[in-house]
Amino acid sequence: MKPFMTGLAVAALLTFSLQSAAAEEAHVAPVTDYVKTNVAPWLSDPVIIGALKAQNAKHAGLSEADIIALDKKWRAEVEAADKPLINETLGNAVSAFLKDKQAASQGAIAEVFVMDNKGLNVGQSDVTSDYWQGDEAKFKKSFGAGKDALFVDGVEKDESTQALQSQASMTISDETGAPVGAITIGVNLDAL
Repeated sequence: MKPFMTGLAVAALLTFSLQSAAAEEAHVAPVTDYVKTNVAPWLSDPVIIGALKAQNAKHAGLSEADIIALDKKWRAEVEAADKPLINETLGNAVSAFLKDKQAASQGAIAEVFVMDNKGLNVGQSDVTSDYWQGDEAKFKKSFGAGKDALFVDGVEKDESTQALQSQASMTISDETGAPVGAITIGVNLDAL
């Protein structure tokens, strides 16, 4: 009788695990639909493509040590009164464009930022905690996966708004189809 009980326990645990996985993944389809319908159309805008090409050229010779130094500088500026790198990024045309898109989203976009081909911030709607996203799944599973890649991350609760969010990240390609950067969109699941 004991093996039967163990079999039932394993079956119950497996069923629970499958149900949990299905519930966890339920957000992927609506987030994917939202991003493909509402974000993808503006990824070819000259403001985004032009800024990506310019920053890719500017950063072409950066070593990993240079990237880490820039990231450390950004992280220090987050807590500092003087924020030259953050202010330069938040004050550029891409950031203004992204802020406008976020405002027009009727609450569906909680945050949005664009990264160059190294994963460094090009523009953003709000200050990110770090400058380099290149070591994170959002960049590796979008830009790192190539053209047309879309990665939808898990669901998290935003501490400040208490809203459920998921980040979706996509590769951005230029007019020739070559990947030039990536975008991450924090999607407010309660607004979909």
